[in-house]
Amino acid sequence: MIWEKTKERLKDALTESAYALWIEPLECVQVQDDTVFLSSPDRYFSAYITQHYLGMIEEKVRESGALTKKVILCEKEGKPQVISPVKGQMRLPNVPENKSKIRSLHPRYTFSEFMVGDSNILAQSACKSMTACDDSVGPCLYINSSTGLGKSHLTHAVAHQILTESPMTRLHYVTAQQFATEMVRGIQSNTMDSFKRKYHEQCDILLVEDVHSLTGKKKTQEELNELLDSLIKSGKRVILTANSAPRDLVGIDEEFRSRMSAGLVTSIKAPDISTRLRIVEKKASQHQLCLDEGLVDYLAQHIRGDVRKVESALIAIRAKARLMGGQVGLDLVKEVVTNIVGHNQVLTTAMISDLVSSQFKVSLTDMQSRSRKKAHTFPRQVAMYLCRKYTGESLADIGRTFNRDHSTVLHSIKVVTTLTVRDTSIGAQLNLLSDKVKQL
Repeated sequence: MIWEKTKERLKDALTESAYALWIEPLECVQVQDDTVFLSSPDRYFSAYITQHYLGMIEEKVRESGALTKKVILCEKEGKPQVISPVKGQMRLPNVPENKSKIRSLHPRYTFSEFMVGDSNILAQSACKSMTACDDSVGPCLYINSSTGLGKSHLTHAVAHQILTESPMTRLHYVTAQQFATEMVRGIQSNTMDSFKRKYHEQCDILLVEDVHSLTGKKKTQEELNELLDSLIKSGKRVILTANSAPRDLVGIDEEFRSRMSAGLVTSIKAPDISTRLRIVEKKASQHQLCLDEGLVDYLAQHIRGDVRKVESALIAIRAKARLMGGQVGLDLVKEVVTNIVGHNQVLTTAMISDLVSSQFKVSLTDMQSRSRKKAHTFPRQVAMYLCRKYTGESLADIGRTFNRDHSTVLHSIKVVTTLTVRDTSIGAQLNLLSDKVKQL
């Protein structure tokens, strides 16, 4: 038969172990027209064969004298083997244990569910490049941000995509604390050789979250630094996350700090208003909540930073709405937002205007007037600048507060920005005001 002849040629072309592992389990189920149909144990096995051996198999089929042009893989009948974490380990088909290690993955933390905006587009595109083995970001990617801005979402998305598209990739995904605990266990049980072999020799991509938790843990830093060096030199991929940039981490060895900066270092900032609007709309849809445009806007304006707070708010809104007959009104939304972010955490143009008024000793009425006196125009311009910087409100909305149009607001922002660069005293004054705004 054609398949038996093909297998003989493949046996000569491959190592004994590779042949036994990947070719022997394949069975020829049908030869029809110009196609050979091969049966494999499951879809993950098929994915690996397609990625690494299908071209060679088709070549050897033709060398065996067949007129066939292509080979199609299909899975044997029955329930396919699924990848699932067991005691922190990940088992891939026909690969020895400990080849992969992952944390539990959130089902919705995928690239398609990630809301991209100016604040996170570089981190998102860099993660996609890492899944595609693109060298543009280097072998090591370091992402830092405050809590709740999407670091874990992106690392989960990387793991999801790799396990879907290249399921035989040896992926290790751990927190820095888990890595430290496993290392200590290896030292105590005298199994460090096995620990090193797993991470140094049986890893194609390493994801480590919360590197900042290694503060003061010198031995763990040394071990992870050695691992990063080994993986990077071997052309493997590494993604690290933390709450601060490498240069700002406290209690971290300088060599380890330098190693973490070997590739792209990027940060995720708090989402801007347009991104927050899309996040609220998306998550409301996921929770089957029908919110009108005004409520969506209120939530986006008043819940900033930590995106998890948006989810928490929507869950609370849905629960309260059900208790009240399904009606979602502004009063209900305001109550929920107040419980989550408090009364004074959301800045408004009115709050900033009051602060500027008191600092410059000029009334709000004077700032809103048509007066062109410098004593009135400069405080008004500063107030507009600070409102734009800290409230996320539109130029038109800020302009209405001061009885001006959006073009005047834009001009004021440019004027103040220029003055802060040219005049150090004005720059210092703006910094002082900014600090006071943050304390409101």
